[in-house]
Amino acid sequence: MNIEIKNKTAVVTGANRGIGRSITEIFLQAGAKKVYLAVRDLDSVKELEEKYGNRVAAVQVDVADKAAIQNLAKQTPDAEIVVNNAGVLKQADANDPNAEEALAYEFNINTLGLLRMAQAYQPILKKQPEAAFVQLNSVASIKNFASFTTYSASKAAAYSLTQGLRETWANDGIQVLSVHPGPIATDMAKQAGFDEADPADVVADGIVESLATGAFHVFPDTMAKQFEAVYHDYATQVIEAEPEG
Repeated sequence: MNIEIKNKTAVVTGANRGIGRSITEIFLQAGAKKVYLAVRDLDSVKELEEKYGNRVAAVQVDVADKAAIQNLAKQTPDAEIVVNNAGVLKQADANDPNAEEALAYEFNINTLGLLRMAQAYQPILKKQPEAAFVQLNSVASIKNFASFTTYSASKAAAYSLTQGLRETWANDGIQVLSVHPGPIATDMAKQAGFDEADPADVVADGIVESLATGAFHVFPDTMAKQFEAVYHDYATQVIEAEPEG
């Protein structure tokens, strides 16, 4: 399965900044018909609305709230591409006294948020002639980084869910893309201590290219490509292998 961005209607969570904003703008540059800006604070996307006019529409959502996600889906019944970008980081290693709190917070957004979005949009995407669901995972979904132990764990669970979606939705004609960036020049990366990182556009460009080729994994940036070099065989021979029977 593959899908072109041109003339498609997309939903992007966390579209107000960082990777989400870049995805929004790259999609529009690639000819997307419309992008729904799914954010908690509608005022945070006023600049995008002024810049792109009726090609974008702000819709309020909190991915921690199942009812809010279901309401988002009801307001975007024409969605053909859904990008689940919203995520959080609360730095904690396994010895941190706040590790349990951090994991619960990250798991609720990064993992359960994905599940909520997938369940809300599957009926919508299934009806479309062409459809895709894009999940922003991380290189931390493949390797645990000790300083970000709880974040890595939440992303590893999200990656596992993404694999399940790929197989479950294959008969529905929904393309699933798992995106695995390394440090990207965003507020989250600065929070994590990465002062130098690739720009967010490399992630957005990688998504557009990978949707067009029908790929399942995309490792878009400098660090991610280092992971891809050693992970590729396992990914293709195990993760992407056709299920037996």
